[in-house]
Amino acid sequence: MSTVIPPLPWRMVLASSSPRRRHLLHGLDMPVEITKVDIDETPPPGMPAAEVAEHLARKKAEAWEGKLADDQVLLTADTTVLLGNLLLNKPEDAADARRMLGLLAGKEHVVVTGVCLRSSRKTVSFSDRAKVLFRALSAGEIAYYVERYSPLDKAGAYGVQDWIGYTAVERIEGSFYTVMGLPMHRVYAELKLLAEQAR
Repeated sequence: MSTVIPPLPWRMVLASSSPRRRHLLHGLDMPVEITKVDIDETPPPGMPAAEVAEHLARKKAEAWEGKLADDQVLLTADTTVLLGNLLLNKPEDAADARRMLGLLAGKEHVVVTGVCLRSSRKTVSFSDRAKVLFRALSAGEIAYYVERYSPLDKAGAYGVQDWIGYTAVERIEGSFYTVMGLPMHRVYAELKLLAEQAR
């Protein structure tokens, strides 16, 4: 039997239906329980677009009605895509997805992922940003991606981990995992800090 102690003592509760976030969180070698929370994701009027992701992550954490044990941490997250000052959330339908990808094609945009961590003692939130450059995309390529991958559950109508990420992303400045939906380096650092404060 191994005598190596895991770096983090937490049991995680992930309030998300995203299989990508579930996969990423499992990579920290901690037990993960999956739960769900539903909120109205409409941002408050006048809120700066760059603040929306963290606001929604906190709102999800506040809406979760479960009870946390002393060794559990609830994680909620939200990802937004910013093209200049234009906020691109999840598309309404396939036509809206094609519209969003047409806007992003050939341009640089910013992906912001907001995260909220809630323990029985404390709640912290933060956001992380990454710049992504898309090459130009033809209407046929956009239509193929939307029909084949149906990215209606993704901010900006794309997932960097699938076909369009392989073929269209020319450059990322920042963490790939932030673009994927969970900035793992920040999550780990904050969980480590929570563990130190709980001693």
